Amino acid sequence: MAAAPEDRGRAYWERLAGRYDRSTRFLARPVPRMLELAAAAARGRARVLEVAAGTGLLTAAIAPAVGELIATDYAAEMVGQLDARVRAEGLTNVRCERADLYDLPYEAGAFDAVFAANVLHLVPELERALAALRRVLAPGGILVAPTYLHAETFGARVLSRVVALTGFPGHRRFTSASLSAALAAAGLVVTRAETIPGPFPIGYVEARI
Repeated sequence: MAAAPEDRGRAYWERLAGRYDRSTRFLARPVPRMLELAAAAARGRARVLEVAAGTGLLTAAIAPAVGELIATDYAAEMVGQLDARVRAEGLTNVRCERADLYDLPYEAGAFDAVFAANVLHLVPELERALAALRRVLAPGGILVAPTYLHAETFGARVLSRVVALTGFPGHRRFTSASLSAALAAAGLVVTRAETIPGPFPIGYVEARI
């Protein structure tokens, strides 16, 4: 029996965890601006959740701006890398946990900000993922979901097809417009949107319920 998409995706990230940071350097041009915007959005938030935290690049950027941060990933190896970065940088307000985005083990409305960076193009079930993120977001809270835009430019579309040949577990190719439309369809109101140029541009979006 073939593995489910979620299992194939998890296996991919388990294998890549130890070399993830090196393997993504080529794509890093839009990242500094994305981190700058995310850190500004995080400022003053008391209780924050990060999903798909990976090796903790965004975690390290937003942690100094918040009261408490729970940083999660569904791949155990990624959580190991994440925890190592958190400890190395002395981020005492961060707790690292393994959690499935579809089944987050937190109470409804528990967080005044939820960060989901560069993951929405990877989830097999986008509506289910967005519903899970909405559930844990408190009224008046903010969802920050910067996402690689694999269909925004001709170069990105070509690169996306090349990357797919490596087994990359992508499930959709967003443009900035289709990313905002997906959030709107999930009942979220996009309050900020910026397209950050790069080999894969990043669509930086903030949204509220």
